[in-house]
Amino acid sequence: MVENGFDPALVAYAGGAIALLLVIKMFFFQKKNIAEIADQEKKTKASAEDKAPSTKSSDSSASQLPSKAQTEEAASPEINVVESEAAVSSREVEPGAEVAQPVAEQQSSTATASEVDAQEKAEEKLVPASINESTIVQPEPEPEPVAIAAVEPEVKQSFFAKVKQGLSKTKAGMSRQMGDLLLGAKEIDEELLEDLETILITSDLGIQVTSEIIGRLTEQVDRSELKDPKALHNALKIELSGILQAVEKPLQLDDTKEPYVILMVGVNGVGKTTTIGKLAKKFQSEGKSVMLAAGDTFRAAAVEQLQVWGERNDVPVVAQHTGADSASVLFDAVQSAKAKGVDVLIADTAGRLQNKDNLMQELQKVIRVMQKLDATAPHEVMLVLDAGTGQNGLSQAQVFGEAVGVTGITLTKLDGTAKGGIIFAIAKSLSLPIRFIGVGEQVDDLQPFVADQFVSALFDQDGER
Repeated sequence: MVENGFDPALVAYAGGAIALLLVIKMFFFQKKNIAEIADQEKKTKASAEDKAPSTKSSDSSASQLPSKAQTEEAASPEINVVESEAAVSSREVEPGAEVAQPVAEQQSSTATASEVDAQEKAEEKLVPASINESTIVQPEPEPEPVAIAAVEPEVKQSFFAKVKQGLSKTKAGMSRQMGDLLLGAKEIDEELLEDLETILITSDLGIQVTSEIIGRLTEQVDRSELKDPKALHNALKIELSGILQAVEKPLQLDDTKEPYVILMVGVNGVGKTTTIGKLAKKFQSEGKSVMLAAGDTFRAAAVEQLQVWGERNDVPVVAQHTGADSASVLFDAVQSAKAKGVDVLIADTAGRLQNKDNLMQELQKVIRVMQKLDATAPHEVMLVLDAGTGQNGLSQAQVFGEAVGVTGITLTKLDGTAKGGIIFAIAKSLSLPIRFIGVGEQVDDLQPFVADQFVSALFDQDGER
């Protein structure tokens, strides 16, 4: 119903419209506040990120890229977390933010936690990626010192020790049998003397030498000069030493001879070439200059063997091909040694031809050719004998002596035979000087002959002295 042109129902409609407008206004006002709060949160978060180093956390969005400020902050190894917190707390909150105050405080707390987390991650990032638990290279421990075995200086054996060691087989035969016989007996009788004679013969002293020794010992027993087996044993050593003393004449080089020529002779297999090499080393150690001549042009590899010795001792070797004229080789050697002022020339020769006569004729030819350059050459004709050949060595010495006039003997391979008694037979039968004896394979196992020490080493039972 309309009164005075005014409808009362309109009042209700107008009130509803006003209420609706108020509701709408409040809605937009609230929405504005929410937007401002959200914007404030973004600003707060951005501020915290500006202060904190930029790190790409595992729970951040993959599409979010670090800003320039974050990259620059990450390059700095130090982060001031206190400043970040102060910066956040000092920012003014716009009006209307009171409604969202709890949210802002929570955000500030979250930002602080984020800063600490960001700092830890930034510190991890500053450490090179190659350094972590699995890739850290520990310093290698110093190797433990290796114990080096002390090298004991080589003890040079005396002549006595070398001869004693080299005569071990002869001692085990002749010397030990004589010792057991004489030192074990109670009295001297005919049977004892017969047993002693047998031992001497079987030791290659020869019948002649043995008979003379037993004869002199028997005379001493008959004169009561030898009253017990021990005295007989000592008398035997004196007899043997006397035989060897007669031929103990060391080789003396004549310094007026340039060169001093040593012609080595002997059959094949006695150790002639090896003896030459050992003599070269010996003379070198005495300060002499040495030259070798490979005069054995008939035996295969003889030239090469002598050249090896020459290289080993740094000694020149004059040589030609196998089958060459031996006299020609030695002529060249003497000529070269004279031109170079060499002190000692050692010449090798052949040890076997078609027969004995051809060998001796070849040696005689060699001497004649050498004497064209030096009338006194050779100054020593040294016969090399193998102790193991026994009585055959005596016949060799006689043949070479008649052909070329042997002036000295070198007895080799005494260490390889139990019949070293041949040295007494050689000394007694030939009366030739024994220059050297070979008691081993080493260079210094070629020793000048000393009679007393040889006999002492042969009979020694108490050890080295």
